[in-house]
Parts: sequence; C-alpha cells; structure tokens
Amino acid sequence: MKSRVNHTDSSSIKSVSSEDVSTQQNYHGNMCCSAEAKNPAFKRGRQLQQMQMIILPFIPILALIVQTSYEMIEIVSYRMEVTEIENQVTMATDLGKVVTRLQQERSDVAFYIYTNGIALRRNLSDTFFETDLALDNMSSWPDISIRTIQPNNGEVTWLNMSEFRETLQEFRANISTEDSTVPQILRWYTTANAALLEHLTNQIKDANKSGVWRFLLSFKNLLRSIESLDISSVYGINYYGRGYLKPDSYIKYVQHDILGRDLLNGSLHFVPSLKVIYRNITLTMRSYGNITQWSKTIQKNLRREGNVADARSYYESMAYYIDELRKLQRALRSIIRNEVQKVLQSADNMETFGIAILVVVLIVSPIIIILVRNAAATIQLYAINLAHKAKELKREKRKSDSLLFQMLPPTVATQLKQAQTVPAEYYSAVTIFFSDIVGFTEIAAECTPLEVVSFLNAIYRMFDERIECYDVYKIETIGDSYMVASGLPVKNGVPYIRSLFRPNAEWEMAGNKHVAEIATMALDLLDASGYFSIPHKANEPVQIRCGIHTGPVVAGIVGTKMPRYCLFGDTVNTASRMESTGEALKIHISAEMNEALVKVGGFKTEHRGLIDVKGKGLMDTYWLTCKEGATPKNSHGEVAWFADMKPVYLKIV
Repeated sequence: MKSRVNHTDSSSIKSVSSEDVSTQQNYHGNMCCSAEAKNPAFKRGRQLQQMQMIILPFIPILALIVQTSYEMIEIVSYRMEVTEIENQVTMATDLGKVVTRLQQERSDVAFYIYTNGIALRRNLSDTFFETDLALDNMSSWPDISIRTIQPNNGEVTWLNMSEFRETLQEFRANISTEDSTVPQILRWYTTANAALLEHLTNQIKDANKSGVWRFLLSFKNLLRSIESLDISSVYGINYYGRGYLKPDSYIKYVQHDILGRDLLNGSLHFVPSLKVIYRNITLTMRSYGNITQWSKTIQKNLRREGNVADARSYYESMAYYIDELRKLQRALRSIIRNEVQKVLQSADNMETFGIAILVVVLIVSPIIIILVRNAAATIQLYAINLAHKAKELKREKRKSDSLLFQMLPPTVATQLKQAQTVPAEYYSAVTIFFSDIVGFTEIAAECTPLEVVSFLNAIYRMFDERIECYDVYKIETIGDSYMVASGLPVKNGVPYIRSLFRPNAEWEMAGNKHVAEIATMALDLLDASGYFSIPHKANEPVQIRCGIHTGPVVAGIVGTKMPRYCLFGDTVNTASRMESTGEALKIHISAEMNEALVKVGGFKTEHRGLIDVKGKGLMDTYWLTCKEGATPKNSHGEVAWFADMKPVYLKIV
C-alpha cells in the first residue's frame, strides 16, 4: 500500500513532456498522425500551424491584389472607352460635315428645281465643290454601305464609298429642270443622309461609364433635328414656289417639322448650357419670327399663287436658321471634346493611383508575411509552454476538485464555485443514519492516541468503501459518530403527477428509495463492523449502535473558511436520539421509519415498544433485524476483503 501511494504521488507531480505525449499517441495507433498535425509539441504540427498562420494573412493580401488588378483592368477599359468616344466624336465631326454639305446641296438643288432654274441662291458648282471637299477631308471612311435610289429606275442599291461618289457625280450630271422632279431629288439626298446619320448614331453609344453620354445623346438628337428641319424646309420651298402641297408632301412636312423641333428640344434638355446659346440665336436672328409665321402658314396648306420671291425669302431664312443650328452643333462638339479631355485626365489619374496601390501592395505583402511568420513562431513557443502549464493546471484542478467533492456534495460544490453562495434548501423526505461505537470512551482510555486514530481510520475507511455501493451521502464523522443521509442533495424519490385541483403546486417528492437505501446500508455496516476487534482485545469484536429516522430537513452550507454541508431539523435530532437510546449490534428505528419500511416492503422489523427519549418524551420505536430472504452472517472468519484497511504510520525518531 505504501509503495502504491508513493508511485501515485510521483506520477501526479511529473509534468507531461513531448516524449510522454508521443508515447501515448503511438499507443493509439492510427490516431498518431492526426494528433501530431494538431499538437504544436511536434515539428509537423508546428509546420502546419505556421503554414496556416501565413496563409491566413495571405488570403486578404491576395484578395487585395486581385481587387486592385481588377480595378486596374476596369480603369484601362474605362480609358479605352473614353478614347473610343473621342475617336467617335472626331469621326462624327467629319461625317457631320459631309451630312451638312449634302443637306445644303439638297436645299440648293431643290430650290433650283422649284424655281425652274430661274433663280439660284448660289452657284450649284460651288455647292458641289464644297461637298466633294468635305468627302476628301474625311480622315477615314467607315466600313459601311450607303443605301441609295437610282434616279432612273428607282432601284435600291448598297454602295461603298467609291461607288457612292461615282453615283453622286452621275446624279448631279442628270439634274435638269425638265427631266428631274423634286420628289426624286428629295428622295435621293434624304436616303443618303439617312444612311449616314443611322451609321453615325449607331456607332456613338448612348450609355457608358463616363459622364459624356448625355452630351453624345444631345449631339445625335441635334444632328437628326437639323436633318428633319432641312427636309421640312424643302417641302416649304415647294409650297411657296408652287403654291400648294399635295397630301403626301403635306404629311411629310408636318412629320419632319414636328420631329425636328422635338429633337431640338430634347437636345437642349440634355445639355442645359445649350439653352443659353440657342436663346441668343433666337434673339439675334431677325427673321426668327417670320420662320414661325411661315411654318404656321404652311401647316394650314391654303392654296395660293406660287411666288419665287417668297420661296427664296423662306429658303434663305430657313438656311440661315439651320446654319445657326449648325453653330450650336459645333459648340456642342467643343463641349464634348472638353468633357472627354476631363474624363481622360480623370482616367489617367485613376490609372496612376491604381498602379501605385498595386506596387505598394506587392512590396508590403512579403514584409507582412515575414512578420506574421516570426509572430507565429513566437506564439507557437508560447503556446507549447502554455499547453504544458495548462495540463499541469488541469491535473492539479482535478485533485482539488476531487478533494472538494469529498468534503461537499458534487452538485453543491459546483454551485458554490459558480455562484459563490449556496442558499439553504428544504427536503421533504430524507432518511438519516447515525452510528457510534459502544464503549468508545473506555477503549480510547486504554489505547494510545495513535492507536485510537488507527482504529477509527480503519473502521471508517471500511464504512466509506461500503457506502459507495448505495445511493447515500456521508455527512460527517465526529469522534466515533458516523452520520449518513439519503435523499439529498440529489432527491431520489418519485415525483407525484401534479394535481388537477392544484395546478400551481410545486412538485412533491414521494417514494421511499432513500428509506430502502439507508436500511440496506445499515444492515451491511452492522454486519461488516463485526470483522473488527477492539485494540488490545483481539477476541472481542467491535460493537456499534445504529439509529435511523426519516422526515424533512433543511440542508445548506455553513461557514466560509472551511465550509461544511450541514443538516438541520427535528429529523436530525430524532435520528441521533434513536442511536443514543439504542443497543449494541442493533439498528434502532422510529415508528415513521418502520411505517416507511412497511410501504417499501422486503424488510423485517421487531416492535420495541415505548421508550423515553430526551426532548421527545415517549416514542414508539422498532428494531430493524434483516432483509427478507437474507441469511444472517454470524461468522467473522473471512477478513481478506479488509486486510489492507489498517493504515501505515510513519515513525518519528
């Protein structure tokens, strides 16, 4: 026994090392690899954890690099888009000049046909030359096909640039006041301009990531507005030159006139700064009021005498008005160029800033990873030491908890550690056992103190081991008095079903498991005590006196320095009186205990009769003899099971 105790103490003091952990893990077989991967005490575990610590900050760094790269791609794409817009505006400017010259050429040719060649606003050769010059000045011609109508047979064809110029020269050569008609002239020029404008407006995007989209939309609307107003002016010249518009011509005039004004208003709405320029145009233009009046006259379409002078006056006013709108168009192109330059500058700044961020991230990332690696290594060393200390602390905590649970009930001790205070609790049904040694005073007087301690320690160690087999709790030992209770701190009765007539009543404890447990335990302890003999009297066995009572008690923690779990109530006093008024080698029980045993069944009792109990008066009591079916043990020859109960003491020299 002595060597076993010393071995246990030394093993508990020994700290856990990595070799010990390795030995245990090898014992578990296949669990070794997974344990090494998680344990920083192993090199593999440290490497894996260090890798995890490095990967952890690398994830946001990688995400930042990806995000910055993605933003750089968007910035470059944005800049390319803005550059494309600038190219589109440049191309639109050149193509718009061609459309403008074709519009002027259409007006001049139409005026020439309407007046039968009598009057010319300007020489057609000069007009043709300006159109050809605009075509020659095109820096690049878009890869498109222009839809035209052959003047001879009305056939629709699709022409490239060179074919278009050849067809244009052929069309001009066939213009005459006798063979050409105004619808043919108007249809040819209108179809060509429509193809150019359609390509122009389709190539310019209405929406983009920059803020230029509304200027571009205004520019397209203004181009179409000028085209529609120019077409309507051709029909107006026809009205004043011929004196009447046919229904088809009248409908087309109204359509183009309204469409041109709506597109103009839309263009001014998208770019409010153009409203000021347009207002100045209307205020400085003398014939603006006449244009409005002429438009109202044409819309009425009343028959009148054709007048070349009126046609010329109307034509010149409309041509002047459209030229002013083209000035508005040039101002808008200048605004678009300025906005594009601002956007390009902003894109350059964003690109520079993005590159700077990317460079900083690429430079700082290795530094961060190195610092994290060093920090992870330091943390691992600290974690290893901390893990060893934690294991030692857990080991010591288990020891202290084990000692505490021996002094206090586990549930009460846990509650005491968590809440600091444990309130007293009422138990409605508890069975209490008291025992003492008969003649202990004389025995103690004849023995040395060391022998008394050795004797009590041996018998109570036997009692402690025997009560482990029952649902009981040892309260305390005072001298030769041994106190045990059942039914607390964990109630071991059977709960009643809550009454329908008392729905708010607390659960009540019924059943008598604690009664049977204490009774069986008392018989066991009484039988086991016969194996011990009195010191210096080897042939005289120890005689104990037992008392049992059942009833309600109040239990709680008393004291703070050395807290004890104590029971209070008349049940405790009565159980103590049952023991003090009992007889040797007998179990003295109260009438309440006897009644409970009768309900439980399986126990035999004998009626003792009325006795005078101090503080209680006359009480009817009983003797607990045995359990039914159990054979009394009178022989005490077999003592092997308690052979090591006698403690070993150190000799003081």
